[in-house]
Amino acid sequence: MAVSIAIDPITRIEGHLKARLEVSDGVVQDAWLTGGMFRGFETILLGRDPMDAPQIVQRICGVCPVSHALASCMALEDAAKLSPPREGRLLRNLMQGANFLQSHILSFYQLSSQDFFQGPAMPPFSPRQKHPDLRLGEAATRMMLDQYLESLDIRALCHEMAAIFGGRMPHVHGIVPGGTSAPASSGQIQEFRSRLKTVREFVEKRYVPLLYLLSETYDDLAHTGRGWATAMCMGVFPHPDTGEYSIRAGVWAGGKEMPFDPGKVMENVRYSWFTEESGGSPFSAPPLAVDLDKAGAYSFSKAARYDGMPMEVGPHARMWIGDMELSPMGRELAPKHLGIRARTFRELGEDFVFSIMGRHLARAEETWLVAKAMEGWLDDLVPGADPLLPMPKIWNGEGYSLTEAPRGSLMHCLRVENGRLSFYQVLPATLWNASPRDDAGLRGPMEEALVGLPVPEEDSPVNAGRLVRAFDP
Repeated sequence: MAVSIAIDPITRIEGHLKARLEVSDGVVQDAWLTGGMFRGFETILLGRDPMDAPQIVQRICGVCPVSHALASCMALEDAAKLSPPREGRLLRNLMQGANFLQSHILSFYQLSSQDFFQGPAMPPFSPRQKHPDLRLGEAATRMMLDQYLESLDIRALCHEMAAIFGGRMPHVHGIVPGGTSAPASSGQIQEFRSRLKTVREFVEKRYVPLLYLLSETYDDLAHTGRGWATAMCMGVFPHPDTGEYSIRAGVWAGGKEMPFDPGKVMENVRYSWFTEESGGSPFSAPPLAVDLDKAGAYSFSKAARYDGMPMEVGPHARMWIGDMELSPMGRELAPKHLGIRARTFRELGEDFVFSIMGRHLARAEETWLVAKAMEGWLDDLVPGADPLLPMPKIWNGEGYSLTEAPRGSLMHCLRVENGRLSFYQVLPATLWNASPRDDAGLRGPMEEALVGLPVPEEDSPVNAGRLVRAFDP
């Protein structure tokens, strides 16, 4: 007999996401994800001075504000036909990189690690209910607890790095249209470098090795949650001279790679609490209009689609599209823990990468990759060099930007009329991964990945939480 299970919220600490599962014979037969909060940032922006946008859109997310600041500035620069100078690109990459590091570490240690270990109950709290599927021994459990506590200090260092050039964190002031607000000093570069060294050591000695160990210990979860097995990346971390992305754009579907075309991006709203007119192209969709009585609707998330296909976005998608190199630790540990000899990410295999553990491990590997790249960007900085070009007043125009936030692809589109924003559209990662069904009835990526998931204990569906949190919604 089928049983309906609701988990609300299914996220930890932040986020308004509910999962409803239909379970039969210990397996998920169908799934629905509900984004339960209407926020209306795009409506807030209408009529504002365009230069207000980068600060306002950062409040969309306290975890990845740098990405929204960048996306907004890039869209304004596109409208003004302006490119930031070399130093501005380097400083933006460093702030964005610091944000990636802290977000990835947060995603695993604070939001997901409790899926694999349980710390001791501390007085005056009563003993907690035992987790139904813990497999690590006492020594490994103690190691995870120690790393959890250490990760809090490491994340603080990442925030400090972003604040060194950004002025504050969260919600930086240093990223502005035209580049960044101030040049880097020798002292700032040294302060940043010393913190980055500590963070990279944590990633190399703690984070990456732990994920390979967990992937072996939870080997069934390394082959669970395949879903659509599609991937998309819009590109991130531009080269300071050429502007070419270090992690390139691309699309993976049906076992082959294709170039990314922004014109193929659409938003479906058949199952969203918005009027039908609120969907369509992110370049031209009308202002959002809420319809809470809409038949069949179950989410405030739209269903973002690429050429009609649901797309997975995030670290595993980026690493797969770019076929990025594995860390030295990964090349050493993959044969030991996964039984796979691999130099690049695709060599780990589609079966592993598009799984619960594969998505987690991709995030750890990307953390190392970004930390390594940041050292090179630091070396390229010239103390005192001007990172900003004057931004002309935009009276009329339109622009858009493509980049990546830590948890996936990010797109901002805007239009300015008579010096004021008349249109603003944000398409963030969660509208891809945690989307509801689309107009054709296709499940969103996380919904599809939940189908077929083992749920041996219906009163404690831990695997559902593991899968959803591996996407970092």
